[in-house]
Amino acid sequence: MKYCLFAPRVFIPRNEFEKWAVPVPERTGREMEEEIARAVSDAPSARRFAFSAGAEEEAAGEVASTMYFALEDEWMEKLQRGPILVERKTKGNVRYGILATIDLEAYTHVRGTTSQIMPAQEGDAKLMKAQLALREKAPLEFPSAVLFYRDKKHRILSRLLEEDLEVLYDFDLIGGGHLKGYFIPEPFASWALEEMHSRGEPAFAVAEGVEEIDAAKARWEALKPTLEKAELASHPARFALVELENILDDGVEIYPVHRIAEEVDAEVLIDYLSRNLKLRRDGNILSVCAKGADAVAACDRFLEEYVRQNGGKLGYVYGTAELKARAAEKDTVGILMNTIEKEDIFPALKDGRTLPKRTFCIGRAREGRYLLEGREIGYD
Repeated sequence: MKYCLFAPRVFIPRNEFEKWAVPVPERTGREMEEEIARAVSDAPSARRFAFSAGAEEEAAGEVASTMYFALEDEWMEKLQRGPILVERKTKGNVRYGILATIDLEAYTHVRGTTSQIMPAQEGDAKLMKAQLALREKAPLEFPSAVLFYRDKKHRILSRLLEEDLEVLYDFDLIGGGHLKGYFIPEPFASWALEEMHSRGEPAFAVAEGVEEIDAAKARWEALKPTLEKAELASHPARFALVELENILDDGVEIYPVHRIAEEVDAEVLIDYLSRNLKLRRDGNILSVCAKGADAVAACDRFLEEYVRQNGGKLGYVYGTAELKARAAEKDTVGILMNTIEKEDIFPALKDGRTLPKRTFCIGRAREGRYLLEGREIGYD
């Protein structure tokens, strides 16, 4: 088997980790976004590198310029090469991940094909385009991408937790629990990365941040013809930084991503959806009764059809409380989705299938991966 995981060399902030680490815009509700803005203020922060689906191409240039300034002004320090064991504590839960780089040659985003690394969910085309615009200009990546692997006996984590690993950071996240990072030295690094390679295909599933990986893949494919043969094996754009989590860990929990329709005639939309889907209604909140990927795909299909014919805006909401708050606004309908089972993810991918976009998320609304570690993706 050809291995597709490698030890990264990452940047971390020199100080004020609490202000530096932020979640991606897609996972922050309005209340949390205000909380983050107050906490960060004008301090150096990865918030300045965050990029959303609504960003224009000019914004990519601004973010890239900020990254160059951050390098010149030494906001960050570059660590020696090696993976990082990440420990995330939230209310009543501990989730572990391993930060490493993936070889994009082992990734495919083409439906109906298989590879060592595949997306578990479809990506959002608009967000992928924004991420690609950024990647074409930026010297660094600060990813939110999380990949699942399978370790039924929990051998990797158990072994690493037995070791006295160097602590790289240990701090409270803004509104998201506590984060601790441990440097994984050799020989444990090579052993852990090799052990993560499952015998099944695919070995890894992109659970979150698929748009980042799709953009990285597209950038690499565009760059390859311009490179000399000697550069192809080690060019930094060939790789992408990700966090890998064992899907079989109890600490890895998945939740549904809800839908919201804004600037619509609420009663007309509710009537339309009720005629096509089995729903429960509570005011302007609809609960989809069916479960599974097919239910998600059907709901999305009818929502998109309605908006094409009648206008309106569709979006995604992380967390029931946020959805209920936003659905209380005028001309808005919230749709509560059901989660899928973790056990169904890899079997679907084995057949070359991909779940609909935003079918699930890892952790509750405030428990997604935060932007923290960075990596060089090009030569300056």
